[in-house]
Amino acid sequence: MDDLRQWLALASVPGMDLPRYQRLIQSIPFSEFFSASPAQLQSYGLTELQSQMLLTPQHQRIDAALQWLEQNPDRHFISCLDPRYPPLLKQIKQPPLALFVEGQLDVLSKAAVAMVGSREPTPTGRQIAFDFAAELCRAGFSIVSGLARGIDGCAHQGALSANGTTIAVLGNGLSHIYPKQHAKLTAQVRESGALVSEYLPDEAPRTMFFPLRNRIVVGLSLGTLVVEAAEKSGSLISANYAAEYSREVFAVPGSIFNPLAAGCHQLILQGAKLTRSVADIIEELAIFLPAKPSKQMLRKNNCQQGLFEHSLLANVGDEATAIDVIASRAGMPIADVTIMLLELELSGEVAVVPGGYIRVRRA
Repeated sequence: MDDLRQWLALASVPGMDLPRYQRLIQSIPFSEFFSASPAQLQSYGLTELQSQMLLTPQHQRIDAALQWLEQNPDRHFISCLDPRYPPLLKQIKQPPLALFVEGQLDVLSKAAVAMVGSREPTPTGRQIAFDFAAELCRAGFSIVSGLARGIDGCAHQGALSANGTTIAVLGNGLSHIYPKQHAKLTAQVRESGALVSEYLPDEAPRTMFFPLRNRIVVGLSLGTLVVEAAEKSGSLISANYAAEYSREVFAVPGSIFNPLAAGCHQLILQGAKLTRSVADIIEELAIFLPAKPSKQMLRKNNCQQGLFEHSLLANVGDEATAIDVIASRAGMPIADVTIMLLELELSGEVAVVPGGYIRVRRA
């Protein structure tokens, strides 16, 4: 086999990540991987199944992968030895052996923020994900997410709306579109950003792949923002990866009556940064941007938020008022209004009641 075919054969072996490859290469030259005995390979740390798959490569799958790569110049195979392999990703505990990429390779080295959350978010959660992604792109960041339904999709769409770049990490091979409802979004991400997977292109989606995919989403990013997550949400896996990799964790708070805010509140109690606006994220990650926002600009954003909260309070009365009505009266996005109402609730200025919010009159 030539070099690329050997790498593709290696990439087709389940669980063959960078640490396992490094242990193997310390014991045996790369050229001998495919001619060693099963006993030898197992003595070097491979399982029986991995040894069998390495010694009897799936040539049909390898041929299909080569054909996929040759069909479009925007399709790439990046091994862990390739200088184009993202440096941030190499710093995690289990970096993938290689990446299949479709789209713009340069986005993999851009300062990025991961956004994760519920697959069944509230309308407010969707708006927050969309708006935050758009604002982060305008500030100079790229957005990384998993192309799933809900918060993931809204994050990608928000980035695209601001003409920003976004990376979708898939839990399947890039020949498959999953979920099917994101066919158009997949094409848009491919066009202005990149689709990324550690699996051969013909690999179908599997439930077990999605939690593993999350480590790549987090690994490509400087920080991870959780928008809406229940107490036992899969999004908390991403947050745990971020904490394990010493990356920033941000969490958007919500109403105590919203079960989809419970996971975010749990993260905040564990040390995640309570995130009320994009300024809270930029404050931590601005150092990684080519053009860094000044402290004066950040202070201005925080001052503006205080003024907006005061203005918002004027639109909450003694009768229960729904969030969308308050937002309409104030002429502000629902996402911003939700965050500010929470701040006002915490400070005792407003209270949550059935049907919306009321103003708390001080004696």
